[in-house]
Amino acid sequence: MSTSVQGPPAAPPSAAPAAPPPGATGRGLPWIAALGSGLAVLLAGGPVTAIVQGGAWFGHAAAAVVAVVVVGLLLHRLGAVVVAAGQAVAVLVLLTVQFADNGILGVLPGPAALGEFGALVSGAGQQIDTGTAPVPGTPEILFLITAAFGLLAIGVHLAAVSAGAPAAAGVPLLAVFAVPAALADNLLPWWAMAAAAAGFGLLLVAGSGFGRRLPGSVAIVAVAVVLAIGVGAGANFVGTAGRFDTGSGAGGSGGSIGLSPFTALRGQLDQQSPTELFRVRGLTRPTYLRALTLRQYVPDAGWQATRPDPGVALPGPVQTQPAVPGDLANVEIENVAFRDYWLPLYGEPLDVGGLPENAWLYDRSSGTGYTGRPREEGGWREQTLLPVPTVAQLRQSSGSSGVGPEYLDVTGVDPRVTEIAQQVVAGRTGNFDRAMALQDYFAGPDSRFTYSLRTAPGSGDDALVEFLTVGRSGYCEQFASAMAVMLRTVGVPSRVAVGFTAGVDNGQYRSISTSDAHAWVEAWFPGVGWTTFDPTPLTDGRTIAPPYVQEAQGPAPDTANTPAEQDLSPGQDQAQQAPPPPTQPQDL
Repeated sequence: MSTSVQGPPAAPPSAAPAAPPPGATGRGLPWIAALGSGLAVLLAGGPVTAIVQGGAWFGHAAAAVVAVVVVGLLLHRLGAVVVAAGQAVAVLVLLTVQFADNGILGVLPGPAALGEFGALVSGAGQQIDTGTAPVPGTPEILFLITAAFGLLAIGVHLAAVSAGAPAAAGVPLLAVFAVPAALADNLLPWWAMAAAAAGFGLLLVAGSGFGRRLPGSVAIVAVAVVLAIGVGAGANFVGTAGRFDTGSGAGGSGGSIGLSPFTALRGQLDQQSPTELFRVRGLTRPTYLRALTLRQYVPDAGWQATRPDPGVALPGPVQTQPAVPGDLANVEIENVAFRDYWLPLYGEPLDVGGLPENAWLYDRSSGTGYTGRPREEGGWREQTLLPVPTVAQLRQSSGSSGVGPEYLDVTGVDPRVTEIAQQVVAGRTGNFDRAMALQDYFAGPDSRFTYSLRTAPGSGDDALVEFLTVGRSGYCEQFASAMAVMLRTVGVPSRVAVGFTAGVDNGQYRSISTSDAHAWVEAWFPGVGWTTFDPTPLTDGRTIAPPYVQEAQGPAPDTANTPAEQDLSPGQDQAQQAPPPPTQPQDL
């Protein structure tokens, strides 16, 4: 009997190795998909440049996206739920480090930090409600952007990486593109559409893995980007009037002459139910309460806020008493509902008290008290000088010594504005008389300008020229902006001040509310200092005429004897007896 020798049993065919998830490397981490999703979020966020000033927002957005991508890769093997939770914690830690003063160990968001977050969100909402795009990159706005990009990056990562569905991630990307497009009044730049298309294309390519699909995928993305550029350059539908109110009435104009960083002023005046802000005690006479001053004018964009100079720490002495006649006052300001970067102060502050240490500074050059983040103090005390120069002193003071050349800068101002200003001040040689002529041009008895919260529609010409020659209607920011620019064109250093009028005296204190928000002009006189002029033709009694303005205008004319009742000398008619009306500049 023979036996057969059999070899070892054949090994069963080996199972094919499982395909790695899309975008994963040999170790199973989806590097390509995760990095592609993060980059797609930043590319889709390009239109934010149309609604937020400056580039600081991008750094905050990028920090949030990087945090989400890194944590997503570190926790990838633990599942989608753990990844999303870890990413949310990372965004909260980032917000605490960047925006909270009271985080646990400086990095964890405890109850105090969450309270700060709520205040930042509330402040951002107020700025969006009352601002005009592009809004300043304030801490409130930057907080909102950081949180929004963090949440967006989490959603895109969850769809494109954890769920392996990159096409679904296009929905949140569309939102981050569409919201700025809806809020921006002007057309978005062509590159915004191109970047958004490239971001979505990158998301699709990275999500499916490069490999042999790379050439075709890149070709498809390139075609999409070219089409996006063509649509963006040729279409006029991206960028529509949204929630931000420009205050320009119906129709468009060539730009703005308003206080673009401080259009909250307009929002305060628009409120149907004014909100009380301050209660002031110890004020010796009605005067303006100054919050800040603006020195930089950008044609067709308006007066811009600039960074204050290094200041004197408050509380404490601010300066010695200027050698200018005036009234000394010890003022107490009770804060009812004012929260901002600026500390409203009266006149020439000598000493400021009642504030926390190391929170506020005072910039002498701009006359502005300020802080790094919005604060709401309970109140403060101020010893101040309310200057009362005489007309003779002001007329003897000319030139620009003692002040920087930026207060005479008229770069880019339309020559027609200069021509109108020169017509208004014709025959006036001194700085004071020129300032009075311009004030009377806007607010005098023969003025053709009217006060209104709704400005006249523009026709595309220079905004300031249109206001002077066509519209002749606006509220305080238009009048203050126009007069300050015109003063510079005739050689008088000037700036715009923003703050409040004197409010209502109820016998115990002066109550100042949002309806008292105001802007006026300050002109520089060597040896005297910054001096107030108000060109707004208010009819509600809120205008404050400083003593030197009252002195220059003289007593009210006696209307008891009209020219018709006067005895005319033989051969002299009534028209010859009556003084001629002031000459108005011709429309250009």
